[in-house]
Amino acid sequence: MSQIENAALEEIFLEYDILTAQVDKIFADVRGQFTKEVTCFESCSDCCHALFDLSLIEAMAVNRAFQDKFGYGATRSHILEQAADADRSLTRLKYHFYKDVQKGITDEKVMAEVAKEKVRCPLLGTDNLCLMYENRPLTCRIYGVPTAINGKGHVCGKCNFDKGAQYPTLHLDKIQDRLAQMSRKIAKALGSRYTELHHVYVPVSMALMNKYDDAYLGLKVENKPKKKMKSPLG
Repeated sequence: MSQIENAALEEIFLEYDILTAQVDKIFADVRGQFTKEVTCFESCSDCCHALFDLSLIEAMAVNRAFQDKFGYGATRSHILEQAADADRSLTRLKYHFYKDVQKGITDEKVMAEVAKEKVRCPLLGTDNLCLMYENRPLTCRIYGVPTAINGKGHVCGKCNFDKGAQYPTLHLDKIQDRLAQMSRKIAKALGSRYTELHHVYVPVSMALMNKYDDAYLGLKVENKPKKKMKSPLG
């Protein structure tokens, strides 16, 4: 990867960091205004069992943070083992939901079922604390305050927000749009040959196990001239 591409990539990750800070501020503002309603507390791991996928920018950000913090050692191995277990569970669930769609079950009903499923995040420690809390995805950061996507509201079942009441709501559609834009920028900055790279979404487990190398990202490899092999006969 060239220095220009590296600089462009770091600029995109900086943009992601800015969005993260903005989301954190929104959460803090809502929590400060509705202290009785937002009941999040340390070691509450309800959100650490939710099913969701990461856009390219977030998956790469999580992977980078993981490599920096757990470059080697027993903890890294354990996390990757947990990630493999979680990914197998998710694969089975996704196949089950795919079959439901094939049977004609509506997307709304399928998503309702998805919301009920729980799979332990591989980054959740034995003390129910996140092993990469400072680098957790945006979905984890906003869990606990009112959100809406496609016009439908959602709140954590453990919070005390009154149904039907009006509260400040974080619109996930706008956040997802910004993440998608950043993912497109990554594909463009890298010169990926995969035109749909920015459409690839993966769970946290896969983001940890993936190798975001030249092959995965579809980087163009320069054709190097092959060395001529000297004949053993001279």
